Amino acid sequence: MDYYNILKVSRSATDIDVKKSYKKLAMIWHPDKNPANRDEAESKFKLISEACDVLTDPDKRRIYDNHGEAALKSGVVPPPPPKHSHYPYASSSSSSRLNRQSSTAYHYNPRSPHDIYTEIFGHDDIETGAAVRFGRNPKKKKAPPVERPLLCSLEDLYQGVEKKLKITRTVTDHHGKSRTEEEIVTINIKPGWKKGTKVTFIEKGDQGPGVIPADIIFLIEEKPHARYIRNGNDLIINQMMTLVDALTNKILEIPTLDGRRLMVRLSGIVTPGYEHVVPNEGMPLSKEPGRKGNLKIKIIGIKYPSSLTPRQKSDLRGVLS
Repeated sequence: MDYYNILKVSRSATDIDVKKSYKKLAMIWHPDKNPANRDEAESKFKLISEACDVLTDPDKRRIYDNHGEAALKSGVVPPPPPKHSHYPYASSSSSSRLNRQSSTAYHYNPRSPHDIYTEIFGHDDIETGAAVRFGRNPKKKKAPPVERPLLCSLEDLYQGVEKKLKITRTVTDHHGKSRTEEEIVTINIKPGWKKGTKVTFIEKGDQGPGVIPADIIFLIEEKPHARYIRNGNDLIINQMMTLVDALTNKILEIPTLDGRRLMVRLSGIVTPGYEHVVPNEGMPLSKEPGRKGNLKIKIIGIKYPSSLTPRQKSDLRGVLS
């Protein structure tokens, strides 16, 4: 059994690294968090607890690193190589000492998952169980989730971006003493995410005696854009055109959300209400990488000249008649 692989740490990991990884995995495989597959969760939880026990105990870790799991659990550790005498004939007393060193006894005494969980998470979490009290119902109630808006520009939701946010919470112990904790969390906004997408951080809310901390939920909200309107996976841009452009197959230059300049030729005579669709230039589809919605260019009005000279009017009649 590879304890390092179970906890996703390197062989040079420190105690802090091991406990940090254990804490993350324990939150995922806590049996009370996996009612639908409790048996699998309990099995995985016991494995990560065993790995943490071995890798945070100097003696157990040394034996495991040098001799492996079998030697650790059997209690029989091979002795170090004997130091050979410089003399060709060893005395009977030295021979007997070598025989007594032929094996080294070690008693493997694993700690319970409950004890490990309590040590890592602290006594405030004992009653919730801590998922290690397999089969028992938690006594604490969980606080209702706390939702916080996360404003994102349309550019962020088009290209994707990493946002770092600070979570501040109050922790109150059984004696009524409070302290403030701060944590920086990272949210990776995926291209194509929509308004209403939720990002949840488990039990990061205020903590008090007898209550499981609330989940913190960040709710994606879109900032209004100066040029574009989003409609599902499509992008809509409203354009005004001059009369000349409307009559002469104008090429429009459309700035995209990722900084490109899109050249779009409108065919035929354009009238108010005309819509031109550019495939695959809308918002990315978050669940279908490589695909996008459409870009819809809507002509909402024609700009007419404020005045014409007699000559221009005559020329225009000649062209249009």
